Amino acid sequence: MSIYVGNLSYTVTQDDLTKVFSDYGTVKRVQLPTDRETGRARGFGFVEMESAAAEDAAIEALDGAEWMGRVMKVNKARPREEKGTRSSGGYSRRY
Repeated sequence: MSIYVGNLSYTVTQDDLTKVFSDYGTVKRVQLPTDRETGRARGFGFVEMESAAAEDAAIEALDGAEWMGRVMKVNKARPREEKGTRSSGGYSRRY
């Protein structure tokens, strides 16, 4: 499982996130998605830790914490939705 970290500063680096989360356990991987067109960070990332206990401790401590001038949103990451599985919003067409 991984942790979603939102509302990040656009200047945050993988090393920055690793340092913050390593206070709660061993960090296995950090991902910071970037915009395809601009290459700029998108303001969120994902952190994978060695154990579920470390993830839970980090979520408990860091959700709502202020860091780099922003209040972080930290929770368990949800599985990525496949592109085509979204509903049409409840509208149907009749022909």
